[in-house]
Amino acid sequence: MKRFWFVVGCVGTFMAVTILTALTVPREVGIAIDKVVQLLFAVAALLAYARQRNGWMTAAMTSLTVGLSAWIWGQQILGVQLPTTTIAPLGFTMVPVLCLAAVVVKAQQRRADDLLPNSRSRTVVVLDGLIVIGSLFVLTWVSALESLTRAWATEGPGFATVVAHPAAYLVLLVAIVVMSWTHQSVRQWPMLFVALAGIAQSSSGWVFAFYISKGITAIPATADIGFMLCPAFFFLSALAPVRNLEPTFGRMRMADLLHLLVPYLPLAITGLFVLWNTATGGRLNPVEIYVGLAVVCFVIVRQLLTMMDNIRLMDQLRISREQLRHEATHDPLTSVANRSLFRDRLDRALAVQDRSRPLILLFIDVDGFKAVNDNHGHAEGDFVLRNVAARLMHSVRPEDTVARLGGDEFGVLVDGGDADEIGARLLASLSHPHEVHGRIHHVHASIGVAQRFSYDPAVTADDVLGAADAAMYTAKRLGKGMVVVHGSPLPEMT
Repeated sequence: MKRFWFVVGCVGTFMAVTILTALTVPREVGIAIDKVVQLLFAVAALLAYARQRNGWMTAAMTSLTVGLSAWIWGQQILGVQLPTTTIAPLGFTMVPVLCLAAVVVKAQQRRADDLLPNSRSRTVVVLDGLIVIGSLFVLTWVSALESLTRAWATEGPGFATVVAHPAAYLVLLVAIVVMSWTHQSVRQWPMLFVALAGIAQSSSGWVFAFYISKGITAIPATADIGFMLCPAFFFLSALAPVRNLEPTFGRMRMADLLHLLVPYLPLAITGLFVLWNTATGGRLNPVEIYVGLAVVCFVIVRQLLTMMDNIRLMDQLRISREQLRHEATHDPLTSVANRSLFRDRLDRALAVQDRSRPLILLFIDVDGFKAVNDNHGHAEGDFVLRNVAARLMHSVRPEDTVARLGGDEFGVLVDGGDADEIGARLLASLSHPHEVHGRIHHVHASIGVAQRFSYDPAVTADDVLGAADAAMYTAKRLGKGMVVVHGSPLPEMT
């Protein structure tokens, strides 16, 4: 990095001396120095980009070299001040077009921290660029561009030199600015120097157009300062290092803010300017009207796409919240309720004061599960647990709650019904063998049942769970594979 800034200092010093020399020596000598320096830096930039195998920028520098060579040949050798062929104007105009292609390719080198990752959002970036370009066109057309194009040529080499050439650099600048807000790969030193080259070339281009509109063909040397700096900036862009910095939180927030302001800020400025122009007696011509309508249409399309993205993001947010809520209240292995959700629903069921049906809690322990885990591994044990949970879910109503309370213990909460019948049904569903990877596993269950027939504020969820747990251990002591209903009142339950 230090070496690069040393090169920048050397180039800057050389260009300062060259510009001062070109401004102080006789005009013919100054123009010769100006054009030779431009050509030297253009060739240097061409070689640097060719060495990097950057196809688009190499093509852009080739176009710049060809345009400068044709211009120097016509001006210095043939003595023609303005172009009479399309070679030089076409070469100059193709430079920003090819650079724009390089910027677009650069933007495809995406990073995880880039904003707007999907194709619809990239369409929004394109629309932003079109809106900004259209707004600038209307602004410059109303203020000066129309008079410039009327004052000189409107087609052929003249039009390309006066209008298309600096306007194309404006398009390039807008594209770099818009894409740099959302693409880390564009927000780099090389693109900064490309943008500086565009600013320099476009500035001198509009000054050149102004003199041409006034009928001045002997352009002053000061108007060429931007032209002189442009190839030097391109050369530095080829040497500039690529940063690999992680964006800070503040930078990302600023990028979001800028993305929100585009395209409304330039559109608002242009609208105010047109409004002032018409209020002071000016009239809109068809070009201004049609381009203005096109810009408004772009804004409408942009808003529609933004609204669609907002709706999609809100839907994704809702789905994410539901998923997080589900993960917080359900067992990740079996997808049934976890202990926390089971306790919550048990608390709410015990709080019902006008109970007309019994509240039944079944505490289930899977017998023989440890042998499956020890002999065949946890993967097969997990498969058996998922089977157990699925069978329990299919054996009760959708409004009943099945939960994994931990390990191989499950709980079922049923509002209404016969405890013996429900226990027998669950026991039967769990008695069928489980087939996993061609192996048959026989597991059974011990089920303890606790019931509440009426509301009692003194009874807590822990009391009912403790009663069902005690009944389950009784079933285990009696030989496993049994259902024991704990029907004692609270003193016996505790």
